[in-house]
Amino acid sequence: METLGHHIIAEMWNCNKEKLNDLIYIEETFASAALEAGAEIRDVVFHPFEPQGISGAVIIAESHLTIHSFPEHGYASIDVYTCGDKIDPTEATNAIARALEAQTIHTVKIPRGTGEIVVKEIEKTGIEVNE
Repeated sequence: METLGHHIIAEMWNCNKEKLNDLIYIEETFASAALEAGAEIRDVVFHPFEPQGISGAVIIAESHLTIHSFPEHGYASIDVYTCGDKIDPTEATNAIARALEAQTIHTVKIPRGTGEIVVKEIEKTGIEVNE
């Protein structure tokens, strides 16, 4: 069976803590990352938590981009899932990492819709934020 989609699960560490807690910045970052990757945005929903942290999603015609941020740890849990082959989720993931100024990134890319899940780990450390 051909791949129906590509799902990247990313752990982003040593991010800019202020940016991780800025609702407007996170919304704009995720919408921009989706558009940069060529996705068609359908909805944008984000929620701030007290005393800190943000969870949310950009729903795209091709699937979704999500975040759960933990500013107190400089950490963000990111999912970028795209159906089909039109959009490369790596492009959106990298745009998010640069915007959050992530210094350490661990990712797993999972092909979706192929039957049994086979996980191939890709580790990126110290990504250039000024690419």
